[in-house]
Amino acid sequence: MELKIAPEEISAVLKKHIEKYRIEVSVDEIGEVIEAGDGIARIKGLPNAMASEMLQFDRGIYGMVLNLERDEVGAMILGEFAHIDQGQRVKRTGNVLQVPVGDALIGRVVNSLGQPLDGKGPITTTTFRPVEGMAPNVVERQPVNEPLQTGLKCIDSMIPIGRGQRELIIGDRQTGKTAIVIDTVLNQRDTDVYCIYVAIGQKQSTVANVIDTFQRYGAMEYTTVVSANASEPAPLSYIAPYAGCAMGEEIRDKGGHVLVVYDDLYKHAVAYRQVSLLLRRPPGREAFPGDIFNLHSRLLERAAKLSDELGGGSLTALPIVETQAGDYSAYIPTNVISITDGQIYLESDLFFAGVRPAVSVGLSVSRVGGKAQSKAMKGVAGQLRLEMAQYHELAAFARFGSELDKVTQAQLNRGERLVEILKQPQYEPMPVEEQVMIIWAAENAYLDDVPLGKVKDIEREFHVFMKDRYPQIGEEIKTKRELTDELKTKLKGAVEEYKKIAVGEVAAE
Repeated sequence: MELKIAPEEISAVLKKHIEKYRIEVSVDEIGEVIEAGDGIARIKGLPNAMASEMLQFDRGIYGMVLNLERDEVGAMILGEFAHIDQGQRVKRTGNVLQVPVGDALIGRVVNSLGQPLDGKGPITTTTFRPVEGMAPNVVERQPVNEPLQTGLKCIDSMIPIGRGQRELIIGDRQTGKTAIVIDTVLNQRDTDVYCIYVAIGQKQSTVANVIDTFQRYGAMEYTTVVSANASEPAPLSYIAPYAGCAMGEEIRDKGGHVLVVYDDLYKHAVAYRQVSLLLRRPPGREAFPGDIFNLHSRLLERAAKLSDELGGGSLTALPIVETQAGDYSAYIPTNVISITDGQIYLESDLFFAGVRPAVSVGLSVSRVGGKAQSKAMKGVAGQLRLEMAQYHELAAFARFGSELDKVTQAQLNRGERLVEILKQPQYEPMPVEEQVMIIWAAENAYLDDVPLGKVKDIEREFHVFMKDRYPQIGEEIKTKRELTDELKTKLKGAVEEYKKIAVGEVAAE
């Protein structure tokens, strides 16, 4: 039997297949490495490459475009650059550098690209953010008016930090800069503040010690550590603070509060200088490139307290800058001082004299001031800074050995005891209500007759006494955030009762 197929049927089937047929064409722009080494590569054949665009090398290594020149582009290599050779092919990705963000990063240790370093498995998140973000404009912000407690008496009383502020911590090597930020992170344990610690160019052993401290005190439950070690290429140190900031912005934009620590920005500037000089950018002062100010300003301007319409979230930045031989007028320190809302200056002389935290009252300042303090702290700390400044001036004068009148001697005695009160052991941040009570007692002459060597013991026992006998006073200060006349009367009675007990114990000894 002969099978007959009508030509119309054949043409209908062909038309149907032709309609379904789709030609997918993908075009990759491929360049070629003409020079590579020390974390940078110069590439030809990518005329359409964009600034900060990601490039893909062989073996899954990525780079980021920095220089756009007429016939070539200069890129930094984000990873192991030993395998990047002349003649190797490079592909454009069309994307800017992004890092994973979100709750999956809390409690993790990651590198500058958001890849895990803690051996706890991959980070499962579908949310990514560009490392370079736009800072909120003036309309999107609101004034800083909510305190971020560090738990350190000398800072919370005289140099207060508010949520959304940028407060520089500056000082020589080994003066306690990292110790201050560690205590601040530990003090956020029972608050709604998440923390991001960015270690830039630090030794691996140093970062491991910080992580161990966080784990020991339970701080890793609300903290992310971004680590760019000294042994890693300079490009990873360069992008680390921007990556940490992007992770923090995700929390801030959802209405949360986050504290980001950059430890430290001098090493960050040195890493950028290294990359810039290798890319043959013209050097300026101290061999830093001309855009070094923009490097830090575009990072620190991203710290903000958002308006209520945008959720009221905040990102607080605590950058650290290491000085050389106390020279805070050097290029990078003055740059960062001019960007931030104040600085906490640590002095080597104070540190070696046993005053720790070694905060210099005269050189430290918070440009937010009392707006970032509760009324209770503002009430007791109003005269503290003035008294401390007067004490340091009188102490310098008294070194000449001249005879002092009774008023001057009384001021010196009070100042010495205030210095003792403001000393604080590491890893022991103090609740604000306890700070208020002991500073109030010291300022109202209740410690003036206590032997100097006994002041710390008296303070420690005072806090135990108040918790045991008058816990309601501390609770009222914490909840009301204000020292009312009624509360002052209660506090006065409690302090006087304790003073009688303490004086009897000291006399017995």
